[in-house]
Amino acid sequence: MLPACRTREMSSFKVMDVLEAAQAMEARGEHVVHLEIGEPDFDTPEPVKRAAIRAIEEGKTHYTHSLGLPELREAIAADYLARYGVDVDPARILVTSGTSPAMLLMFGALLEAGDEVIVSDPCYACYRNFIRFVDGVPVPVPVSAEDGFQLHADAVAARLTPRTRAVLVNSPANPTGTLLSAGRMAGLAGLGTLICSDEIYHGLVYEGREHSILEFTDKAFVLGGFSKLYAMTGWRLGWLVAPEPYMDCLRKAAQNLFISAGSVAQWAGLAALTQCADDVERMRRTYDERRRFMIGRLREIGFGLACEPTGAFYVLADARRWTSDSLAFAFEILAEAKVGVTPGSDFGPGGEGFIRFSYANSIENIAEGLSRVERYLASRPPRP
Repeated sequence: MLPACRTREMSSFKVMDVLEAAQAMEARGEHVVHLEIGEPDFDTPEPVKRAAIRAIEEGKTHYTHSLGLPELREAIAADYLARYGVDVDPARILVTSGTSPAMLLMFGALLEAGDEVIVSDPCYACYRNFIRFVDGVPVPVPVSAEDGFQLHADAVAARLTPRTRAVLVNSPANPTGTLLSAGRMAGLAGLGTLICSDEIYHGLVYEGREHSILEFTDKAFVLGGFSKLYAMTGWRLGWLVAPEPYMDCLRKAAQNLFISAGSVAQWAGLAALTQCADDVERMRRTYDERRRFMIGRLREIGFGLACEPTGAFYVLADARRWTSDSLAFAFEILAEAKVGVTPGSDFGPGGEGFIRFSYANSIENIAEGLSRVERYLASRPPRP
């Protein structure tokens, strides 16, 4: 008897395939430089750790409200007001065990079988699988490096159908590290369809300013979280802001599927929002230093960069000088140079021929990894 097709037909997350292969090499005693994984290399800030310890010592280890601690939801709402001038009712905020459960709840509440969600191509690899998991249909709209990998309202409008339920945006974006401009966001909001905005990399911006979709429309779902900005990946804590008519269904789904997010992580998240501004700024400055170094070195090596990333911690570099098969190329670099990188094909057909490099690693490791790649490519002829 076969597993259900919703899991059988799910594509693997190729960056994890690379990481797992790299870990197997390390288990054999080989030294691998990791430029593939999008995980902060910083330790979680001290105020967060102290808040978690205090919550355990005070016995705050039981179920919380299914929507999350009232104190945390109020702090998230206050953060939206401070950052974007947007007044969000805490009753519209659902705290989850990371943004992945939030995404599952969001698409589960939005989509009937056959409903469509417009996504950019390339985009974060897991979006398509989340949509398909609830029997939805991802509809890709190509974006180009020359245009900053930005969705344009006209291109999206051309793909709208009676089955379109939402447009999914991600700014700053994975894998491109680019930001949607205020004008592009306003144009997308003006289409009148629901917007699902993944804002998990907000705060990690080095040039310009990020915008929340809530500055432009209330017809929006917003994904946010603590993993990236606060170096809290293992704490598994995120949130979803949703239009009020969806909240009762989301609450019931959260009760049934997850009960509540972890109580200790929620108290830690409250400390992150209210006590860690200096830690965040220190990490942001360090990422920016790494970003500038990586951009320069990739260009020296010969990778193409039509658009410089200004947010998150990724560079999507054009490797078509060497390959038309980014997956094979990534494993070739892993085997020969012992550097983990992510194939652009993981992010859709529009990413083919590109390689994603992560600068969520020390500048010393980035320098070593890129030097290894440079030495290997110097011995490898470009494509004819």
